[in-house]
Amino acid sequence: MGQTLTEKASSPTSAELAWGRRYLLVRPDHFRVDYRINPYMDLADQPDAALARAQWDGLVAALVGAGASVESFDQPADAPDMVYAMNLGLAVTLESGAPLAVMSHMRFAERRRETESARRWFVSRGFGPSYIGRDGVGAHFEAGDAFPCGDALVVGFSPRTDELGLKAVATELGVRVRGLRITHPGMYHLDLAFCPLDRDRALVCPAAFDDASAQALLALVPDPLVLTEAEALTFCANAVVVGRTVLMPACPDRVRGILEGWGFDVVLVEVGEFHKGGGSVRCLTNPLDIVVGRDLPAVPGGEVLLPL
Repeated sequence: MGQTLTEKASSPTSAELAWGRRYLLVRPDHFRVDYRINPYMDLADQPDAALARAQWDGLVAALVGAGASVESFDQPADAPDMVYAMNLGLAVTLESGAPLAVMSHMRFAERRRETESARRWFVSRGFGPSYIGRDGVGAHFEAGDAFPCGDALVVGFSPRTDELGLKAVATELGVRVRGLRITHPGMYHLDLAFCPLDRDRALVCPAAFDDASAQALLALVPDPLVLTEAEALTFCANAVVVGRTVLMPACPDRVRGILEGWGFDVVLVEVGEFHKGGGSVRCLTNPLDIVVGRDLPAVPGGEVLLPL
């Protein structure tokens, strides 16, 4: 499962990710906990509105300071979870050059009210909308489960995204999708257990997956930084990478030592109020600069691969 700390620290620098320099965020105008759809949500533990806004502003400043551009829009009053922008949709530029937003079809009805507001924003920025499912029927897909990695779009499934969602995304984008079965209740989206760092490295928590999926993901990443379950539950994998800068809500000492040995700058960003809703730095940010043919190889008709 990867190299030792000493070996990792001496590894040569790998090529930076080409994507991850343009982000969509949703301002936390109406962020609150109105229901419980993940283990972190507690109606008796409400976020402090002023503190949440200050933390969100700090995240924006950290992104810009790292060299990323940020776009945002107002949060509708009836969508308290919409601040977790990562889950609104998967934005890509197709080989044809056409921008496309694959809109999420949320597992829980409480979050489906976000789709129309998100659709309007994506259309206003030139993204054509594509729909994976409709309320009550069809496939489920949540964009927090999807990342480019190696030769495929890696997509977690079971808690939120389902196998029909994998097939729909692969077909819609014309790419290879590698599905990974998530089994850990506290890491219900892939972005809580996996974070690409550069072309060869990623944060990976095997405890989030069944055995076959964990082994498949470790085999896909040439040089994984393997997280323990305890490390991952600090939300450290729910991070954003801008070039050689990693923006994280927390960084255990062992993880920091490896990242800095690899030449990354670790920037801690306080977003604790948003942990009350079950999300952190990555959940609050949606990359807008993924390109098919550059970050994702094109596969005519799409293809889905599942671990045996």
